[in-house]
Amino acid sequence: MRATLIYGAGDIRVEDVPDPRVQDPTDAVVRVVRSCICGSDLWPYGSRPVTEQGDRIGHEFLGVVEDTGPEVSGLKAGDLVVAPFAYADNTCGFCSEGLHTSCPRGGFWGADGVDGGQGEAVRTPLADGTLVKLPVGEDSALLPSLLTLSDVFCTGHHCAVMAGVDARTTVTVIGDGAVGLCAVLAARRLGAERIVLMGRHAQRTDLGRDFGATDVVPERGEEGIARARELTGGEGTHTVLECVGTRAALEMAFGVVRDGGTVSRVGVPQYEEGPVGPDMFRRNLTLTGGVAPARAYIEELLPDVLDGRIEPGRVFDRTVGLGEVPDGYRAMAAREALKVLIAP
Repeated sequence: MRATLIYGAGDIRVEDVPDPRVQDPTDAVVRVVRSCICGSDLWPYGSRPVTEQGDRIGHEFLGVVEDTGPEVSGLKAGDLVVAPFAYADNTCGFCSEGLHTSCPRGGFWGADGVDGGQGEAVRTPLADGTLVKLPVGEDSALLPSLLTLSDVFCTGHHCAVMAGVDARTTVTVIGDGAVGLCAVLAARRLGAERIVLMGRHAQRTDLGRDFGATDVVPERGEEGIARARELTGGEGTHTVLECVGTRAALEMAFGVVRDGGTVSRVGVPQYEEGPVGPDMFRRNLTLTGGVAPARAYIEELLPDVLDGRIEPGRVFDRTVGLGEVPDGYRAMAAREALKVLIAP
């Protein structure tokens, strides 16, 4: 089969690789129907050291079960399923607490001999605990929105949940990428009525307004902080959802948040130290967030997607075939595309 590999910064290739097969009794083999490129894939795309042997990449996909191991009981060939971006057994203590990304038997796609999601098929470990069956066909118009349950919408939702967003809280979202826009949608779904979106790409922030943003702040740094505070009577918002991952974004979050408020971060941190010293302490601020346990949220969010009450799939603004994936990476890195859908 064909799959995507990364060889170094800017070097994405689609090559022939061995077909996946059941190796462990809890495995399933899934034929990929839709996958996509994630904003977090752009970090290695921009900085990965060059290697002679490429590594598999991609962690968001949905597809059709083609084969299962003898211990898989909840799935059968022909089932359409969505896979969260981390596999897990869904039975251990961490999983039962909703922290599937800490499952001791779990792991991540494209690592430790497990297939990446940007290919024609994927061997899925711990299939019963990982995969969620979808009650639609593989030609459904809902596939783009259902695919967001693999990562970006669940990540935006996690950011809002960890911040404690509800009808009583005001919200600032930092970042107009796919996760940031999904965080806007998640905050609105949880009842927030005042949502400030900090982003400077008009096409993206227009979608953010459709998703529920009441205000847009294109400025950055101290100017952006001042503008966001001006919109909130000088106090800032109760919660800030940081969906970028840079230190500058975190500093903006602390600048915008109201005293006693909460900053929730889900952007993969590209820094080792941050502004978490005496000022944060004196202002009684809470810093939370982290890697999203997407598997914990899929069943909760699925009905709203199936009913069309939310359309997170609108974050996809370009579709490519598997052979065009390198062009998809270039487009996202150049900010020519918000999020690229892959239709193998």
